[in-house]
Amino acid sequence: EFRNTLSNEPNRKELEKAITQTKTAARTLDKLVMEPIRQKLGNAKHILLSPDSQLNLVPFAALVDENNQYIVENYTITYLTSGRDLIRLDLDFPTKQPPILIAAPKYDQPGQPTSESLATNNNRSRNQRSPDIKNLKFLPLFGTKVEAEAIATMLNITPLIGSEATENALKQVKSPEIVHIATHGFFLEDVEISSPSGSSRGLILESDFGIQPQPFVPVENPLLRSGIALAGANIRQSGTEDGIMTAEEIANLNLAGTKLVILSACETGVGKVNIGEGVYGLRRALSLAGSESQVTSLWKVDDSSTKDLMIDYYQRVLNNQDGRSEALRQTQLKMLEDSVEKHPHYWASFIPSGNWRGIGNIAIGNN
Repeated sequence: EFRNTLSNEPNRKELEKAITQTKTAARTLDKLVMEPIRQKLGNAKHILLSPDSQLNLVPFAALVDENNQYIVENYTITYLTSGRDLIRLDLDFPTKQPPILIAAPKYDQPGQPTSESLATNNNRSRNQRSPDIKNLKFLPLFGTKVEAEAIATMLNITPLIGSEATENALKQVKSPEIVHIATHGFFLEDVEISSPSGSSRGLILESDFGIQPQPFVPVENPLLRSGIALAGANIRQSGTEDGIMTAEEIANLNLAGTKLVILSACETGVGKVNIGEGVYGLRRALSLAGSESQVTSLWKVDDSSTKDLMIDYYQRVLNNQDGRSEALRQTQLKMLEDSVEKHPHYWASFIPSGNWRGIGNIAIGNN
């Protein structure tokens, strides 16, 4: 219920009523999830979260505390895919390429293969796909072109737009400083799969009490049930690829040394969550690929608000004004002061994960 009130754009004529309804739902969830934890935080102002199942769909920054304040007003929040993310904080890999920006793909037209892809692979991709992906179709995202051009100017690079926004181009990156992708994302609900002979012994885990069998419900690999759409996705023709890039493929990218990945993608299929893996498949895949930090969206926000949010966020990050998570928080606090964008629909969609520290000096493009 809470997420539904957020993902639906509020009626601007009844904005205050919409905010009240949202805050009521947010307060109800906060009592169950965050209030017991907040009582133990002491003076801490930075919260690291590793949610499970449907909580991966919740923007915790938009929960409301006992003082009727959004959590974002008092805390910085960073998401983690697991506690193991903390081990990676001190790893430092070199950046090898300037930022890359991919946006507004032409889904109904073949993507242009790059010269490198033609030279190395004349056969279309044979990567594994969930059978449910064949039914996906994607509508144009015209507004992302404006967003991409504005950010490309800040980074001094040429964005890959339209038929150039290809799966080939993304697969050929080698540790770029920043990756920004503005397109459709998809998150299909988890589905159970049949185990051989109808039996399953479950997982075997070692504990203080010896080896213990753990029952489980087998599901299709969630990394095959989430992903992004690129040029040629609707006709499955994008040079040597099909234009559908699953989270499993994203996990195999070379992003070691990439400081920040922003996935400005609107989800197209968040369904019922049973096990809860697929809903954060993209976030986890980007981490597995080696990227230090990620900013991803939970729902589609109108183009103008997204552009404003992204420009303000980039200004703060590139100027090392704040850490990566705190920069997003400050951007959200600024939007809270706007007469319309103060509704969390506009500012709470984007969530930060991974390394929350300052990004350091970025040697931006030189076009």
